[in-house]
Amino acid sequence: MSETAKEIAELSPERRQLLELLLKRETAAAPSLTIPRRERSTSVPLSFAQQRIWFLNQLEPRSPAYNTPAAVRLGGRLNAPAMERTLGEIIRRHEALRTTFKMVAGQPLQAIHGAEPISLPVIDLTGLPEAGRELEAQHLAQAEAAEPFDLERGPLVRATLLRLDHKEHVLLFTMHHIVSDGWSTGVLIREVATLYKAFVKEQPSPLPELPIQFADFALWEREWLRAAALDKQLAYWKQQLGGKPPTLELPTDRPRPIVATHKGASKSFALPEILSASLKALCQRLNVTLFMLLLAAFNVLLHLYTGQEDILIGSPIANRNRAETEALIGCFINTLVMRTDLSGNPSFGELLGRVREMVLGAFANQDVPFERVVAELRPQRTHSHQRFFRVWFVLHNAPMQTLELPGLRLSNFKVERGTAQFDLAMSVMEAAGQIVGSLNYSTDLFDAETIAEMLERYALLLQSGAAHPEARLLDISLTRNENESHPIAAPGLLETHEMEDQFVL
Repeated sequence: MSETAKEIAELSPERRQLLELLLKRETAAAPSLTIPRRERSTSVPLSFAQQRIWFLNQLEPRSPAYNTPAAVRLGGRLNAPAMERTLGEIIRRHEALRTTFKMVAGQPLQAIHGAEPISLPVIDLTGLPEAGRELEAQHLAQAEAAEPFDLERGPLVRATLLRLDHKEHVLLFTMHHIVSDGWSTGVLIREVATLYKAFVKEQPSPLPELPIQFADFALWEREWLRAAALDKQLAYWKQQLGGKPPTLELPTDRPRPIVATHKGASKSFALPEILSASLKALCQRLNVTLFMLLLAAFNVLLHLYTGQEDILIGSPIANRNRAETEALIGCFINTLVMRTDLSGNPSFGELLGRVREMVLGAFANQDVPFERVVAELRPQRTHSHQRFFRVWFVLHNAPMQTLELPGLRLSNFKVERGTAQFDLAMSVMEAAGQIVGSLNYSTDLFDAETIAEMLERYALLLQSGAAHPEARLLDISLTRNENESHPIAAPGLLETHEMEDQFVL
């Protein structure tokens, strides 16, 4: 069974119903050709997702904003040669991890390099006092996460092993977003688990060779976008985003800098189980998904802060609607613009209906690359904010990937990235019966206290919406009853999770 089939099987009945509706809408426009292998001598253009990131990198070549770092603590006896061999095999399998980018005749192209043996650098911290090892490991992890990549020279993936003692290590692994995305992280975790188990036993790789590579997809994508089906989807986005879309003017603690620094921080939150259950019950009653409900409430929050009734929010889509792409590491992700109309002081239930139709329309027209939409509509761009939207929202509804390695106890090694791609980026997911999440924010604009207050108001909105979906937006109270428990649970619940909002545009 493919990963997509597994995810569909785990969906709730109402989510499967919405998926079936989407599939019916997409049938006429879906591409029918398989992705062929390219001629190895062919020059390979960038995918549209890569093209976006490459352009942003040209504006700020030393920015670490699109680094995707991960760090894991390994307790037990680590077989370092087996881990080195594991990482080397993954890089061999996936051409994207052996790719750099060069300019030829004024156009960026992919330069795919041959597979070579890699070495896993080891930094030995055992000579330091025990307390000093942890501090130095944190320092090294933060420095690694902040080290920029050179897209032309590469490599665009780095790994380092920190030895704290003979039974405790920290593995640092960083990729540039131009060769990876959130889905890729799941692929990486699965392959590390499979290969390490084989290599510690000195067995060959049990993984089959990949049917295609990312460069094959990039070429196929360019060809498919010439198809007539694209015109219909592009017409949808021209209508949806036409005119003069408003810029979201959030009140900030400081004036917006002329050039964004991409400095940021994140604050985690968790809703109580009883509120989480109430929200999921409301979804079933009103035939909406949890994504739609949480997005609607986020729109209301932004409306209450800005007074604006026409709000645009960016949201990612995996863009892996071909079976051949499921097991690939690469930057496939596409961006959808969610435009919500809050005019007329609707009830929360009425707003959910509007959001439902808007989201279904966006998903049914998800194949158009965001860069193509931008090229057609040509919104104004500045160095201080993104085109179309300044705020990001994502719900992680796929099962979390768990890495298990023989003889090792794995735990997260928290690394504070200190970056932000947007003014605000909300990431939410379900975990152990609770809705949990993280709000990443630009420290150029906001103080931590402002974000904490914003999250409390978001929770109060959800609490009010679950209890009184018939209430009009202007009648929703954001004043907490002192006799009620605080709607946001203790922060820090998500510290063991790597949130996808760090991986996407």
